[in-house]
This record gives sequence, structure tokens and C-alpha cells, in this order.
Amino acid sequence: MMFASEETFSKIRESKIRRSPSNRTMDSSKFVFWNSVYLELPVTGLIHLQDAETMVKSFEVTELPVRSAKFVARKQWVVAGANDMFIRLYNYNTMDKVKVFEAHTDYIRCVVVHPTLPYILSSSDDILIKLWDWEKGWACTQIFEGHSHYVMQVTFNPKDTNTFASASLDRTIKIWNLGSPDPNFTLDAHQKGVNCVDYFSGGDKPYLITGSDDNTAKVWDYQTKSCVQTLEGHTHNVSAVCFHPELPIIITGSEDGTVRIWHATTYRIVLGYDEGTIMVKIGREVPVSSMDDSGKIIWAKHNEIQTVNIKSVGTNIEVTDRERLPLAVKELGTCDLYPQSLKHNPNGRFVVVCGDGEYIIYTALAWRNRSFGSALEFIWSPDGEYAARESTSKIKIFSKNFQEKRTVQLTFSAEHIFGGTLLAMCSSDFICFYDWAECRMIRRIDNLYWTDSGDLVAIASDTSFYILKYNRDVVQSYLDSGRQVDEQGVEDSFELLHETNERVRTGIWVGDCFIYNSTSWRLNYCVGGEVTTMFHLDRPMYLLGYLASQSRVSLIDREFNVMGYTLLLSLIEYKTLVMRGDFERANEILPSIPKEHHNSVAHFLESRGMIEDALEVATDPDYRFDLAMQLGKLEIAKEIATEAQSESKWKQLGELAMSTGKLAMAEECMKHAVDLSGLLLLYSSLGDAEGISRLASLSKEQGKNNVAFLCLFMLGKLEDCLQLLVESNRIPEAALMARSYLPSKVSEIVTIWRKDLNKVNPKAAESLANPQEYPGMFENWKVALDVETRVREKRGVYPPAADYLKHGDRSWLTLVEAHENGDLNHVVYDLYYLFSLKPAAQKNIGTAGVAAEQNGDSGSQEEAVVVDASSDGAVLVNSNEPEEEWGTNKEGAL
Repeated sequence: MMFASEETFSKIRESKIRRSPSNRTMDSSKFVFWNSVYLELPVTGLIHLQDAETMVKSFEVTELPVRSAKFVARKQWVVAGANDMFIRLYNYNTMDKVKVFEAHTDYIRCVVVHPTLPYILSSSDDILIKLWDWEKGWACTQIFEGHSHYVMQVTFNPKDTNTFASASLDRTIKIWNLGSPDPNFTLDAHQKGVNCVDYFSGGDKPYLITGSDDNTAKVWDYQTKSCVQTLEGHTHNVSAVCFHPELPIIITGSEDGTVRIWHATTYRIVLGYDEGTIMVKIGREVPVSSMDDSGKIIWAKHNEIQTVNIKSVGTNIEVTDRERLPLAVKELGTCDLYPQSLKHNPNGRFVVVCGDGEYIIYTALAWRNRSFGSALEFIWSPDGEYAARESTSKIKIFSKNFQEKRTVQLTFSAEHIFGGTLLAMCSSDFICFYDWAECRMIRRIDNLYWTDSGDLVAIASDTSFYILKYNRDVVQSYLDSGRQVDEQGVEDSFELLHETNERVRTGIWVGDCFIYNSTSWRLNYCVGGEVTTMFHLDRPMYLLGYLASQSRVSLIDREFNVMGYTLLLSLIEYKTLVMRGDFERANEILPSIPKEHHNSVAHFLESRGMIEDALEVATDPDYRFDLAMQLGKLEIAKEIATEAQSESKWKQLGELAMSTGKLAMAEECMKHAVDLSGLLLLYSSLGDAEGISRLASLSKEQGKNNVAFLCLFMLGKLEDCLQLLVESNRIPEAALMARSYLPSKVSEIVTIWRKDLNKVNPKAAESLANPQEYPGMFENWKVALDVETRVREKRGVYPPAADYLKHGDRSWLTLVEAHENGDLNHVVYDLYYLFSLKPAAQKNIGTAGVAAEQNGDSGSQEEAVVVDASSDGAVLVNSNEPEEEWGTNKEGAL
């Protein structure tokens, strides 16, 4: 948001002013069926409901002045507070009185309605703020105390409706929470009393604005509790402040009889002052219109879009100069935003409308929405591409197909953009030209620093500086051709080499090295786009020059004290020679540069794309490791990682080795990094059973039971998998796995499960079915036991990968199905070939019920309780009690 520009609107023609004795406050409602209805409160105690031009309704509230009134649109109410200390509510449709009650012991200055909750806040000259709840019979549910003078206004924060701000003549602003009687914090806002306050509702800026009797308005950041800007210009008390709800403008009203609009334009604003009510229309007089090459014109009248065609005027109609054309106006449609600009694209097929910080692209004939987005300004390129300026620092470029091509983050403040062959971005100090294809800067003129040779120039702005190359041959060729140079100059006369996001205070060239001091008071030099900080200055100082014989840069301060700083000429010469491509001479100078500067040289070489040379020069191990990784020189990186013994370096190197197919090195790196997941991927991909076995042991040692379980499962070590589940207190999962893969272990696991569950729910524990007791509850139980016995000897066999095609297509069969088909041996081999076992179809043992009728034991047992084995609720408990065969503990849970 900008505050530098403003427009001042004084009392306009008397014919535009509707007289009233005095106007205290106003409110508007877009929910009421009248158009732009607002409240006007004269000092006579009346409330006027009126639209932009006529009074709709008026009714008397009290004999004393009404100082504040608000719409409660969701209840169809008007709530008003007056000098008689009463709050009154009326139905604005029927004008019936809804409620009247005494709220304060002194004048009521303000009432405000909570946007969602049934609350109304009131503030008064009794220095209190009160919260009223209409759903609780208008009970006062909270009193906020803390101000020491009249509380002039309160307002809710639209971004956090649990908080509100209050303005008081005690010169402070206080921020409150609805749940606390004490303020969160206080802003010592002004030199005199504060009359008004408003929150910024648009965007994400945590701002509020205040107006005071000291004739100023101030914008505050309520998160940092700092003043962002002071708006000066009024000559009397500032009595009203307002953030526009959509547009980036601020409106201030004062008892000096003026209203000021800060930074932008809008449509209509209804304002009040002591002499009456005025309507001010804000905006430009230039019509919002556009014409394509065929003579079709489209214009906007507010949100209505109309079109005419000049070609519709036939040749048989004689039209003289300065005479109005008899054109038939056609309604094209409406626009979803208020148009501030409208423009055809080059071929006339599309029209863009820009306003309210947004743009919409419509088809010119049918007025259909094709694309939309955020934009303060919008321009077309000659071939149908377009650019949108979203902010002063962000511009987006789109293709003809409405797809985003590029986002430009500017280092300066772009106030305007212009289309054409080049994309022009204009700031308050300079204009920069960019090409559409790559968004490269073509030309720009500003503060200049030239090299002695005249080949390079530094252009400094308020936020950045640019290094450009002057193409003297191009300029000379253009001039020799005899063509006239226009005011835009010679195209391709400059080539942008580098851009640095830093403001230059003073600068000098030493060869091809640009030395400057920045606004942060650092002495830097830039060679080849790479910036190096030489010294941090302890006070503001300014460059005088460079003395080559002493290799020193001279600076001066405000008291005319001259200081010298050493700058190695050999380092500058080396970087300059590299830039010029004279690598042979640069290598001759390199030994003369001290070792402590070699990393700086390496960074410079890396910025020039000379990564291998940077690796040879660099001395910092971390930097050399990064360079080696970029170059893919794994052996060098391994040497550095071995010396550093850094887990992160080993992991990076292992991932790179894996991706390049160096599996032995990848395994070694992953072991050093203890990368168990990476090792699992590596061993399983290779089919390395020994490696997986070692990994299972390592994973258990590291407490990574999930990796250990997968390893054991792939190896077919089902008993170990079952033991791991029990040790991890995953007893229900162990029971399910036993039912699927080791039926002979089900009874043992169920016994453990019963004992564990009995601690919480004995009835549930008793209901768990044991196959030894109720084999009929388990489908294909005997077959499953037989299959387990027959396949146990095959479990540790791992066929070679070459046999995949013989077995892979039959792996979908279950062992029970294979047993029934008489093909068990082949299927077992298939399944174990794939490092997995497919369980036979079975029922969940956890949901198995026991019924007396199924076992012929009439009435001797209770009906079984259904228990969900997958649940981790109350029926599952941890146990540290060892079992005879299967122990349990709490450590290493999966």
C-alpha cells in the first residue's frame, strides 16, 4: 500500500449537498433490498434510511442526539445508541421497536455488531465497553475496562472476529479479546485524543488505521505494534477513517470540511460532515472503451457492457465531421467486476477487463469468460500473449492459450507496464524494457557508473544495480548506415549482463570489477555477477577511489576522515581475466592469491559455470563435497565423506551412487548412514537373501521393527515374524498372521491373546475361539495344517531370477486351492520365488463366535462375544509377562 499520492475532495457544488443540521455517523448495508441504503443520524435524534438520491424511511428515536447506528442485516434490525444512554432496536421493514434498554451511565458513542455471533459492543463516555448477547435476553455478558477517557469507537477485526479495537480520547488504541476483560496491548497512538479506528480487511496485511484530534491519521501494524505511516494534511480533527473493503485506498474525513482519498480511485463514497451529506464520485473521466481493427467498439457503463459497430453506418448515410454517428447500441452482457480498463487483444477475438485488482478475459462476440486472475494492470503483446502486474514487484506473463509462462519478481517498484514489441516496466525513476520470450531486459537508463574502457556500465536504482555491456560495434554500424536515431536510441546498444538486488550508495570501477558500498554499509565488489563482501563498515562512508600501487580502496566519512581498505589486485585481475576468457594468464596469477581467498575464487568460478575448476581451487570440505556431487565425481565425494563422517553426506552419496548404478558404493554409503530403508530397497531389488538377513538383525538392533519384519517375511522366516509381532505387543496381528501362514501356532497365540485381553475384558477374552477347542469354527482347518507341514521344507528355497517366467503367472493361486487341485508343489515354488506367501482364504479369528449349539453342548456355555481383532481400543493391553514360548514386551513397537 502506498501513501505518497492523494486526492483531496472539498465540499462540492452547493446543489450537490443535501442539508442536515449535523451528521454524526453512517452505516451501509448491501443486504437490504434498497440500492446502497445507508443510515444518516442528524443531531435531532432521527434515523434516516436513504439510498443514493432519495430518503426511503425516517423515524424518531429520541429527543437527544443519536451518535451511532448499525444494520443487523441477518435480523432485519437497526440498532442505535444515543445521548440518553439507551440502546434501541427497530425492524427496518416494519419500523416496529424490538428492544429498548439502558446500557451506560453516560453518552453512548458507538455500537458495533459482531459479524457472526449474536453480540453487540457498545462504548460510552463512562469509559466502559460492554458486550450484549441478544440470544440471552440482551444480557451484558462482559465489561471491558481500561480506558481513562471517553471511548469514541470500537470495531471488530474482520480477520479475527474474537478480537476488537477501541479508540479513546485518552490518546490510546487498545486491542481486546472477547473472553478477557483486560486489553491484549495498548498503542500510544497520538498526541491528542483518538476519535476513530478501522481494520484493514483486504489482503493479508495486519493493519489498522486511527484518526485523531492532532489532525493526523496513522496506519498501524498490530502484530509488530508499530506505526507504518502517518497521513498528514488535514487542518482540523480527523473524525472518520476507513479502509475500502476491496480497493487499496484509504479515506479520511475531517472537521476541516474535506475528505481525502489516499492512493487510488473508486466509484462512489458516501460521507458525512457537520454541514450535511455529500456524494463524491471518484474515478477518471476517460470512458472505459476499446475498438478492434474491424471497427467494433466495446465500452463499459459501470458493470454493463455494450457494443457498437462503426461499419453498421452504411455508405448511403452522409456523415459530416464532428457529427455524432448514428450507431445502434447492443447490450453485450455484464462484468463480474467494476471495469477500470478494457482492451481488445491484437486479433480482436478477446477483450480483457481490469479492475478491483483483478482481470477477466472475455470473448468479444459472445462475452464468455475465458480466463481470469489478479492484476493491477494488464497489457497484450503483438502476437496475443499478455502480462499482468499483480503488484509493484510481481509480473506474470501468459501464453496465447492462457497458460502461465513466467513469473517475474522485480527488484524495483514497477508503477506501470506498457505493451508492444517489448514489455516496458516503468518505475518512478526509470523505464526498463524486456523481451516477451525470455523476459530479458533490453534497455534502461538511470544513474550510471562507467568503466574506464567504456565497455561496461553499472546502472543503479533505489533497489538494485545492473551491469550492462555497451555494444559499441553495433552502435557504430547503425550510425555508419546513415539511419536517423530516434528518441528511443539505438536498438541492441546495451546488453544486460548482471543484476544485483542491492542498492548502491557510491561505486567505482577497477578494471572489470565494480566496487561499491551498499545501504547496509558493506563494502562489496562485483565481478562477473558474483558479489563478495570485503568489509562491514561501522558508520556511513563513501568511496573516493582505488590506489593500485597500494592495493587499497579509499573511503571518506561526513567528517572528512579518509579510510583505506585492502583489496587484492591479484584477485581482481584473476576474476577479470576469467571474465575475458584469458584462462592461461588467469592460471599464472592464481598461485599469487592467498589460500584464504581460494574459496571466494571457487564461488566465482562456479557462478561462471566452471565447476571442475572450482573443485580444484576450493579448500572448504563441505563446499568441495557439493561440487563433487554436482560433477558426479563419487570417489572424491567419498574421500571427503570418509574424513567428515557425516551421516547426511553418506546418505546423499548413497542416493547418487544408487541412481548411477554403483551399487557396491551405494551399499557402503547406506551402511555408514544407517539408511535401513535404502538398504531394504537395494537388497530386495538384487534378491540378496544374505543381505536381507543381515539387515533384519541390524534393524532389530536399531529398533526398526517394521524393516525387520519385512526382511524376515521376504526370507520366509515366519516363526521369527510371529515372534517379532508378539515382542512388539501386536498380539492380534500375530494371531491373524498365524491363522494365515502358521496355523499350528494359532493356539499358542490365542492363549497369549486371551491372557492379555483378560486384564481388561474377561468376557471378551473368554469369547476368543481356539482351534484346539472349536476346530469347526475355522474353515479348511485340517487342510491348512496339512499344507503348512508340506510347504515348511520349501520355505527357505530361493529360486534364481532366470526362472521368473516359469512361475510368475501362477502366483495368484492360494495354497489351499493348489492343494485341492493337486498342484501344491508348483505353486509353493511360484510363491516363494516371488519372496512372498499368499495366505489361504480364511475367516478372521478375532470375529469367530462360539455357540453351544455348534459343539453339541446345549446350554453349557455362554454365547460368544464378538471382538474386533483389528481394533486398538480397550480390549488390547500391553503386557511384559513372559510366556513359555512367545515372550512379550513394550519395546520396538511396529
